[in-house]
Amino acid sequence: MTVALMWEARAVAGRGEDLLAWVRRQEMPKELVRREVLRAPQDRVLVITWWDAAYDAELPELPEPDGELVTRAVHRWRFESVTED
Repeated sequence: MTVALMWEARAVAGRGEDLLAWVRRQEMPKELVRREVLRAPQDRVLVITWWDAAYDAELPELPEPDGELVTRAVHRWRFESVTED
């Protein structure tokens, strides 16, 4: 089964590049199938990681960035793949 973890944060105004750089410095284990980093207006950064694991498996997640870098707590979601395209 493939599980996707989504991590989304909103940087303090004008600090989107700092948050993006922070995300890129975070190392993930070799077992990771794929990692994609995206950005959006309002200094938002989204990270999606894919894992070959059960839905309820204990998986490493990105930590919370320093409170001075983000406007709120990180949002996190977990999904399982239902189709292969």
